[in-house]
Amino acid sequence: MTKLYLLIVLLALIKTTDAQIDSTRMPEIPLMRKKFHEDVDKLQREILKLDGKDDGQFTPSNNEELNMQATYAVITKTDRLQLAIELDSALDGNDKIKYLRGLNDVLYAFVAENKGRRIKLITFTDVLNAYEEAMRLERLQQPITPVIEANSLETGNILVRSFAFQQNAGLASSKDLLVVKECQKYPNKILPILSKYPDLPYADSLIALAARRSQEELYNFAAATTKLGVRIRKSEDPLVKIIAHMARLKTGRQYFPFLDDLYRGKRSFAAIDSVMNDSVQYYKLLVQTQIAYADRLLKRDTPLVMNTLTARLQQKAKDVFINEINGLHELPDAVRFKKIELLTPQELYYLAVLGEEEIYTSSYTHGVYPMIFKKMKVARGDSLLISVRFDHFKKWIKMAANYNTLDHFLKTMEKENAEILMKAFVRGLDKTNNLEDAVDVANSYASITDKDLQQLIMSQVQHNLAEVKKNRNFRGERIYSILNTLFLSMDSANHIDVAGTLGIPPVYFMPNKSLRDTSGRIVVQQFFYGDKDGKTVFNSFVGRFSNSNWKITSNNQWIAVSSTRGVPVTIYANKPLDEEKGLDAEAQSALNKYLAEKELNPSVVIHRGHSYYLNSTIAQLAPSAKVILLGSCGGYQSLNTVLGICPYAQIISSKQTGSGLINAPMITALMETAREGKDLNWPGLWGNLSKILGKNEMFADYVPPHKNLGAVFIMAYNKMEEAE
Repeated sequence: MTKLYLLIVLLALIKTTDAQIDSTRMPEIPLMRKKFHEDVDKLQREILKLDGKDDGQFTPSNNEELNMQATYAVITKTDRLQLAIELDSALDGNDKIKYLRGLNDVLYAFVAENKGRRIKLITFTDVLNAYEEAMRLERLQQPITPVIEANSLETGNILVRSFAFQQNAGLASSKDLLVVKECQKYPNKILPILSKYPDLPYADSLIALAARRSQEELYNFAAATTKLGVRIRKSEDPLVKIIAHMARLKTGRQYFPFLDDLYRGKRSFAAIDSVMNDSVQYYKLLVQTQIAYADRLLKRDTPLVMNTLTARLQQKAKDVFINEINGLHELPDAVRFKKIELLTPQELYYLAVLGEEEIYTSSYTHGVYPMIFKKMKVARGDSLLISVRFDHFKKWIKMAANYNTLDHFLKTMEKENAEILMKAFVRGLDKTNNLEDAVDVANSYASITDKDLQQLIMSQVQHNLAEVKKNRNFRGERIYSILNTLFLSMDSANHIDVAGTLGIPPVYFMPNKSLRDTSGRIVVQQFFYGDKDGKTVFNSFVGRFSNSNWKITSNNQWIAVSSTRGVPVTIYANKPLDEEKGLDAEAQSALNKYLAEKELNPSVVIHRGHSYYLNSTIAQLAPSAKVILLGSCGGYQSLNTVLGICPYAQIISSKQTGSGLINAPMITALMETAREGKDLNWPGLWGNLSKILGKNEMFADYVPPHKNLGAVFIMAYNKMEEAE
């Protein structure tokens, strides 16, 4: 109460002139100015309601003192400003109209800007004070620029639009200053802002600033035939000049990845020209530059357009090499991999780590990986990573684990170095702005069979967990606690209930009832493709379900396989029509349309086909899917993408070769279990399948849902975020 009393006393003592004005009654207002006063009064009432309460108070914050000051500004201070204008004998009638109209403009703009969420309510006092100070300068015939400079961008924008200052000598410079303020507030939008003000006096300095922040964007603006494009091309700033020069060239984009070296004089346009038309040599130059930039990153020196360089390197790796070795997958290895024999171990390394999503399993296991060590004088994995400055090394380890080459890779170096490397693999997972590294660690752990290596990783995870807890790093604690739970659960002796501990749907089983739709039916969608192998596995599928438990109906584009007894199960499968004519894609599209029209939502989705068809299946994946079988080679690599569509799906996939000899009996077992009304108990199902398929070495590469640690990690992390 004492605090409130003191505040009231202080407010009452604000400026003796205010007190004198307050004691003076408003004189009779001429009719020509009365409307302006009424408009101001109306806006005062509207501003008081902007806080969502019609109580005669203005409470834009949770701070009692600030709210009282704000209420004072809206009511008393605004009233006194109106009165001061009317009582000022130095102002003639037109001047009084000017300032009253200007005040009305300011209040009206404040309301509009707040409703548009461009200015906060708490700033009203600043806006009114700024108007009062600007009015004082205007009366002295001085520029209002100092007021604009001293206040926020939002306040300044309101003032320069006020009628009171439209003839002010500093209006133009004030508007220029506001453009600078806007660029300072939104540094990533400098060029779009300048495109509206290309003649701004400060444009050259701002363009130079943009060149240090947004080189790609500057390149695009420099290539345009706009006024800003012309101004960019006239710049004398060294970096801007290089980018503008590139933008004028037809092949400018080819030089762009080397911008930092060109700017620092480490490379010339002529040197790049010498390899421009040789795709292999251009790729080699990209790799050389990538390694040099990675070395600088280790020294905390970030090169310009590093991401652009990596993206171009990735594209060239795919276009020049990966597509070719993938496309020749049916030819002998000597023919298939002839082109990559031209590459060094480092250049092969980047094919792997940047081609993860495109490279076929066999392209990696039969070509790129073994060729790296074949080409090294001393085949040491640690030497390889040192030579590329550990660039993307976590991706390399993840891929090695997924393709079952990690044990070999680690054995190419001394045990001590292998341990240091794996500790680094697990460190800093909370430092990135995504979960990719953490998911890679989870997936890799599931692939490691060496008990000592498992224990090393587990110990490092627990050490990191203790550190992030001590530092109250909540994101880090979330990541490492999930990994710790998952890794402990891999040993049945620990008796870890993963689903219960992490608060996620069951991991070890899928309830039969969860697969059924509202009518009680389980809907399954199976994707086939129209190559030779696709037709063979389709015929095999039809043969397996040609028995009394199932009924097959067919049309020109798909078949429906429905259970005749037990739980209603229907498997919809497109026919593997001619892929060269695109008929298989048309059949899939027609089936998708049919399912949508009939409101049939697949709870089980099965991909049948080579890995190069997998992206097509994923693009058509029903979000309703709860169990997904990726029956192609290397389907394990696509877990993140699949979980982006179906966050809680249980996924079966292969780390290496997908085989019809594995897929067919597995699908039969899944469908019969579903038809019999039994839950899909993954450990039990997998145990039974291993008795049937265990002699086929490819079965060991298949990963069941309860061992898909990366998928479980993502589920658990998302669940924790939802709970907060």
